[in-house]
Amino acid sequence: MPVELRKVETVYQGYSTIMVATLADAGGETFRREIEHHGRAVCVLPYDPVRKVALLASLPRPPVIWAGGPPELAEAPAGMVEDEDVEDTVRREALEEVGVRLDRLEHVGSPFSTPGISSERIDLFLAAYAATDRVAEGGGVDGEREDITVMEVPLAQLWDWVAQRRIEDLKTLALVLALRVRRPELFPA
Repeated sequence: MPVELRKVETVYQGYSTIMVATLADAGGETFRREIEHHGRAVCVLPYDPVRKVALLASLPRPPVIWAGGPPELAEAPAGMVEDEDVEDTVRREALEEVGVRLDRLEHVGSPFSTPGISSERIDLFLAAYAATDRVAEGGGVDGEREDITVMEVPLAQLWDWVAQRRIEDLKTLALVLALRVRRPELFPA
């Protein structure tokens, strides 16, 4: 059933922009929906294929805490695309958050993260790294209050976390599953 977008009004603008869209169904009847917009995002799962580990950022997420989730969420490094291309953003975020320099990126997809409410489209990547690519401490950018703890997690443990439903971040779950499909030899049988 085709739907026509008739009007969009901005009702709040801050870190996110909240809009109200007026739409019309095939019969011409109008209805409204909210849209949250904050721009394009990226996420990468850095993994060391030799040592069979992956790098994650553990950090507090106020919406998750408010919704009764864990006080810190283990996530693959991610961030917003600013005034740079998507791959440059991936490399910048990986260096800032987990202290790893990434070279070759493997694009997994560009899904909408929560299409029922948000316009966010997130580019997902896998990236192999070596121990020598850990060139900084990570932890996030001073002044951004990210409070990141860097975690280097064995892939076997990461897969156990998936089986135990302990990976509660959708983008991270998608990337662990993608890595398992694309590189099954890195995980226990």
